[in-house]
Amino acid sequence: MSCTSGSCGTSYNKKRYVTFGILTVIALVLPFIRINEKHFFLLSFDKKQLHLFFTSFDMQELYLMPFLLIMLFLGIFFMTTLGGRVWCGWACPQTIFRVIYRDLIETKLLGLRKNINNKQKEPTGQGGKKVLALLIWVALSLVAASNFLWYFVPPEDFFAYLANPMEHMTLIGFMLAIAGFLVYDIVMLKEEFCIYVCPYARVQSVMFDEDTLQTIYNEKRGGVIYDEKGNLINTKPTGETDECTGCEACVRICPTHIDIRKGMQLECINCLECADACTKVMGKLGKESLITWTSPNEVVKGDKTHFIRFRTIAYGVALTIAFIGLLVMGSTKEYMLLNINRTSQLYKIKDDGKNVENAYTFLFQNTDSKDHTYYFEVLDDGFDVKKPSKPFTLKAGQKTKEVVIITSDATLAPNQKENTPVPIKIKAYATDAKETIVVLRDTIFIYPSKDAIAKEAK
Repeated sequence: MSCTSGSCGTSYNKKRYVTFGILTVIALVLPFIRINEKHFFLLSFDKKQLHLFFTSFDMQELYLMPFLLIMLFLGIFFMTTLGGRVWCGWACPQTIFRVIYRDLIETKLLGLRKNINNKQKEPTGQGGKKVLALLIWVALSLVAASNFLWYFVPPEDFFAYLANPMEHMTLIGFMLAIAGFLVYDIVMLKEEFCIYVCPYARVQSVMFDEDTLQTIYNEKRGGVIYDEKGNLINTKPTGETDECTGCEACVRICPTHIDIRKGMQLECINCLECADACTKVMGKLGKESLITWTSPNEVVKGDKTHFIRFRTIAYGVALTIAFIGLLVMGSTKEYMLLNINRTSQLYKIKDDGKNVENAYTFLFQNTDSKDHTYYFEVLDDGFDVKKPSKPFTLKAGQKTKEVVIITSDATLAPNQKENTPVPIKIKAYATDAKETIVVLRDTIFIYPSKDAIAKEAK
């Protein structure tokens, strides 16, 4: 295998940096984008609302959250089955933050690290620059912590709250706690978080198969460095056809401090920096990189990677079903919420037993972004709404509690000794949008026994 000197392979690093930049811009900008005062995603505990795809849902409509969580986990499983720990190396905030701190601030900006290709050697001395690097990261951590909170406290409220910090100490506390964790994590814990703390490393291995894309060293071309038990044989292969030069550029550049030539390891985050390092070395020899992002099947057996297989189809189908379920449930949003509770008094007998009243408490909420006027009616014959006597108006997002009295002058199959529960259906609607904003609720009307009516008539 050969190629033009210095041009073999692909620069994964440049693609990662572009991906990091795009994801960072999206994360920072998305909370500020609103359509009709609705956010793309917002879980507001303050306002007790969920915003999803620029539609707002009340907390009582959080039946959507299981669909979101199912999609999150299925998406991770699907992505891992296809591309291994591609999330870790290409999209995880931990990785992005470490690249910003180590490669941008420490190396490019302040020159603490003399060589960006050597991540094994920590910078020594230069106390002033280390303090400056820490201060820069503290400032960026506060921005990152604020950005995280914007998905729970929208920016328009967040900055208003910051103007009166003493009245919003809980928010300030959360922001400082998150920022403090990020400082400790990125400056002190570093990649140890990926290796020892993050549970994903332990879970992802069970999702791999022979067609999962991984960062793989080609032993057939490069030669054997470690035996089957993981013991080092030689730093440089001794075979006549072995192409590995033993330069260990792939080892020095690895952020999690592993030797990819040892085989698949839980510490590998699929950043492919080792592949770029090998590409540069082998390119000078006119050869292709010994480390590539490919599948075991392709390296060991020479077969093509099968992206469409049982696992990926199964995850894809499950993900599609969850997404359709989310869309269907989201499309059934109610722009008015209504809970009906009975009062402690079962009934009142009026007009010498000719009329029976039942009292209820109706809890209304206008979940639309507009003001509406509401009223309701009983769909069953023989019932009338005595109170309230006219429609009432609720502002957008407003809640109210209405005492409702429903009366009946019909004889509802009374029992001689016992009360009779009669099922009734309530139709509540916005009088200014009667066709679109309407809900139906079932409740019970208690009709007294014959003995109770006779006693009241006397």
